[in-house]
Amino acid sequence: MDKIDSLQKKAIQARGIETGEALDLVIEGAARPWRVLAAAAEIREHFKGREIILCGIVNAKSGKCSEDCAFCAQSAHYKTEAPTYPLKGAAAIVEEAEAARRCGAEFFGIVTSGKRIKGKKEWATLLKAIEGVRRIGLNPCASLGMIDAVQAGELKDAGLVRYHHNLETGRGYFPRICTTHDYEEDVQTCRIAKAAGLSVCAGGLIGLGEGMTSRIELAETLRELDVDSVPVNILNPIKGTPLGRETPLAPLEILMTVAVFRFMLPEKDIKLCGGKEKNLRQLLPLGIVAGANSLMTGNYLTTTGRDSALDNEMIVDLGLKATREAQPLCCCASQK
Repeated sequence: MDKIDSLQKKAIQARGIETGEALDLVIEGAARPWRVLAAAAEIREHFKGREIILCGIVNAKSGKCSEDCAFCAQSAHYKTEAPTYPLKGAAAIVEEAEAARRCGAEFFGIVTSGKRIKGKKEWATLLKAIEGVRRIGLNPCASLGMIDAVQAGELKDAGLVRYHHNLETGRGYFPRICTTHDYEEDVQTCRIAKAAGLSVCAGGLIGLGEGMTSRIELAETLRELDVDSVPVNILNPIKGTPLGRETPLAPLEILMTVAVFRFMLPEKDIKLCGGKEKNLRQLLPLGIVAGANSLMTGNYLTTTGRDSALDNEMIVDLGLKATREAQPLCCCASQK
């Protein structure tokens, strides 16, 4: 049995490989990338079957964020062309959720800019929107920044299924990406959401200048937190941000990162998110081969995605199926 076979067997039997073994996998993958991707696909199918989960999101409140995340178009610290507007009404949010449902989404995320929600009126609107998303048959998710235990309980009571809060990168690299809050604040938010009985979605953004070691460190933290869903975003450099001229990652490096995450987190949902079309280009379907079992479909926060019909077509062409069937005449978010 060679090294890749051995690591694949351990990922399945021991439910994950360790940090040092992940580094060994990267070394092996440099010479045999397709063997690693094939092994990751087999791990995905072992734990997740042949179903792919689609998720939609709405940029419910945009811009003027006080945080200085170096990649973010919505930060008040940088001059970008990202839209700026206050919180949308509950009815408008539910309307976008309905469009995502028609396109086959199973989960729908309500995302707001800013470190946290402070106003009582905004909070009441968000709780109403969560209830509305639940009523139309979608699993409501929210990404509202830092929350406390009371807020987490209120979100749970309103029907929220999953709380999203990215860690962005490994702990050691984080100070190079954000200086306005500490990494531990993000970790604690994930713990609070989980303690309230919410499913937790937390991952990061690759292509920030970090290396594979930092990504493995991130995966290890996510394992310690026992999150349920791991979104993998790929940097789409935005003019006006400190990372606006960052060199894009090579598609094979992105695929290897997804595969390493699948080996380390074999039982978790691994979701390809923002930047997947721009960075993977013609290799986008291989993101699923590399181990992803979930896709964010439609538009993102400040950048466009692609027609959800193409995602559904890709899933079928790979011999897989979406967990929720799209309606034949769906009004995809990317067409709005």
